Parts: sequence; C-alpha cells; structure tokens
Amino acid sequence: MPNDAPAELPEAFYVPAGENRFEPTYATESPWESEAQHGGPPTALLGHLMRAVDPQPGFRLARMTVEFLGAVPRQPLETAARVVRPGKRIRLLEAELTVAGRPVALARAWEITTNGNSADPPGLPADIPPPQPQRFFSGWDRWGYGEAIDWRWIHGSLDDLGPAAVWTRPRIPLVAGVPLQPLDRVLLTADAANGISGVVPLDGWLFIPPAATVTVHRHPHDEWVCIDAATVVSGDGIGSTTGTLGDRYGELGSVTQPLLVAPR
Repeated sequence: MPNDAPAELPEAFYVPAGENRFEPTYATESPWESEAQHGGPPTALLGHLMRAVDPQPGFRLARMTVEFLGAVPRQPLETAARVVRPGKRIRLLEAELTVAGRPVALARAWEITTNGNSADPPGLPADIPPPQPQRFFSGWDRWGYGEAIDWRWIHGSLDDLGPAAVWTRPRIPLVAGVPLQPLDRVLLTADAANGISGVVPLDGWLFIPPAATVTVHRHPHDEWVCIDAATVVSGDGIGSTTGTLGDRYGELGSVTQPLLVAPR
C-alpha cells in the first residue's frame, strides 16, 4: 500500500534500559503481530552484541545464524554474549535474547581474520531508484519496521508475489546513542528477504522463517543495502528463501531462510 515516509519515528530500534537490557520501540513492529518484533532488529541486535565481545583487530564477521525460538515480543530484552571458541584466525561467538527469563532468540557467528587480499566484487542489477511512495502489504497503513526502512524497489513489491529486488536504507540507528554501522544495516534488512519475495498471499497464509543465515564475504561500505531474493515452497508446507546482498560497490553476501508455510 502506498504510504508517505513517516513524519515521526522513534530515536532508534532499541533504547538501552540498564546493563545488558534493551527496550524495543515501535520501529521493531512485525507485520504478523503488532506486539511482536520483525526478525530484522533482533538479528541486528544479536550481531551488535557479538561484535562487542572482546573485539580483536583484524577480525571480521563472516557468517551469522540466528534461531528464533518463537515470536520475539515487543517487551524489554535481556541480553548475553560470549566467545565460544577463541583463536588466532577464526573465532566463534554466541549471543542470546531473553524476555522475562525466557530465551526468545539465539545466534552464533564466525569471525575470520582478514589478510588484505581483494578482488572486484560482482556487480548488482540496478542503480538506486529515486524516492518512491512507500508500499507496504495491503491493509497496512502503519507498520513500525516498514516505516523505519526506506524501500526503493527495482522490481516486485511487498504486494507482488514472486522474486523481488529492493534497495533498503534504515532511517534510524539500531541502538539509541550508537552510530549505525554498515553491518548493522545489512543485518537489519536481510531478514526481509522472505517478505519481499513471498509466493503465497499474506492475507491467507503464514510464511515464517524460524532461522536465518547471513554470510558476508565483503565488508559493507554503504548506507544502502540491496536484497535480491526468491522464495520456493514445496507441497508439504516447507519453503526456503535465498537472497543476494550488496551495496553500491557490488555484491557483499547472501541470506538463506527456511520457511514454515501454512494457512492462517
């Protein structure tokens, strides 16, 4: 549904609320349930937490998998993060989000040392279009996460079924008082891959990813993130989404998501 850019947004997706605690704002709102969070902000928060654990020079996040243990409520989050496997060339990190003592999301990430070698990344299909009316799912005049992202469609839309490609730019920081980093932008938007490329109508079907894996072979350098995604669904209710991620310098990684697909 066309919608102008929101006149007012929260200061960030999350507001610190004490040691290892964060308060989610309206900007985290899921399209599935108003009192739940879209998967993008928790994914980015988990990545933020892991990168802050004993950071080592020369290491870069290369792969992250997040497991959603159910809908993540729009309630205060308690967080924890640790180094599972230290090393000189690779490190395994882990983080957890809990609500009222109940785990709601888990993540693990591999960090790998960089060595200075580089190659020209593959290009992406299109330049960033000029500003567009913001089109959400039919029936949604307001949607916190949707409003907090600037969507510039190359092809497809949230209302069209099938493959889609879109440039995205978060409008607000991940955490209040903390500048938004390029990798935050990737993790904030990568989880939208299944939503932009759905193959069944949202008003009649659920297509929910219980997990997502983001692989980043090149560090992002831009405020814009491109998602080029496609979804397939089997006849027995399981689907998968694959997406290519990039910025204005070219391809930088990928996202994959398994899907629960079921009638509402």
